[in-house]
Amino acid sequence: MKNIKDFDLDELKNELIGLGEKAFRAEQIFKWLYIEKVREFDEMTNLSLELREKLKQNYTMCNYKILKKQESPDGTKKYLFDVLDENAIETVLMEYHHGKTICVSSQIGCKMGCKFCASTGIKFVRNLSCGEIVEQLIAVEQDTNSKVSNIVFMGIGEPFDNYENVIKAIRIINNQKGINIGARHISVSTSGIVPRIYDLANENIQCTLSISLHATNDEKRSKMMPVNNRYKIEDLIKACKDYIRITNRRVSFEYALAKGNNDNIEDAKELVKLLRGMLCHVNLIPINKIENGEYNKSTNENIIRFRDYLNENGIVATIRRELGTDIDAACGQLRRKSLNK
Repeated sequence: MKNIKDFDLDELKNELIGLGEKAFRAEQIFKWLYIEKVREFDEMTNLSLELREKLKQNYTMCNYKILKKQESPDGTKKYLFDVLDENAIETVLMEYHHGKTICVSSQIGCKMGCKFCASTGIKFVRNLSCGEIVEQLIAVEQDTNSKVSNIVFMGIGEPFDNYENVIKAIRIINNQKGINIGARHISVSTSGIVPRIYDLANENIQCTLSISLHATNDEKRSKMMPVNNRYKIEDLIKACKDYIRITNRRVSFEYALAKGNNDNIEDAKELVKLLRGMLCHVNLIPINKIENGEYNKSTNENIIRFRDYLNENGIVATIRRELGTDIDAACGQLRRKSLNK
């Protein structure tokens, strides 16, 4: 059966018309799904019994089961969700002073092979549908009985490798008649798939584009991120400049600092030269050690010195607060799991 959460509001209206129902019923269903967060069609009490039966016969609600939940003393929660096809994904909820942020996955596994990421070397299975992406948010909000205010597409998978479903999920999440999270509270991260940066620039969505940069020259970046063999830094930076010109929105660059690799002042100088004049922000990430990983976390002294050099030379830079490291929920630590692992 079809997942009812895979339809945006207009598509859902067409589905209802196809069932012989009035289009306005779609808005009622949207409210039940995304505001009331019901888990059964029979809970949609302002729909007729006949319509509820039609829905049960034709659609599933894709209700995730929590296989495991880990909680850190810092308030971070990591969920292992059963995605109902003998696979599982991880989703993270983080607590900040400005509200709750959820880090969602977009794929089961990942093709990118970034050397500092726990998903490296794990077989790619498939893309998540837009409804499966949205369900992560719904399941977490229902479990915590609280409202998520910010969403980052920085979990398992490369969002731009599942572009259509990610964009559709953003539009569903952003819809004022449903979840109604503002696009400016949504960040999408990419390892640097250049054509999709141009696609996003023309979507007229005011979400934040985050670029996983992590190095300032092709030799070093290609060793860390194989995607750089296809899309070189020069092309990536040009795409980002064009994105800024088209959207007038700031780009966020993620830079994970690895000891003795990309964390010295010479790297900082190259980064300033690369980004000078751009409307951007650099988010410095203390790299997290992963199993069989070759990179180690930079020293706090180096991280602070790196940040200060960028700020002193006109590049706004901050150090990402480390959350959930004790439960492997921090940046780069999420893994694709199957039900038997």
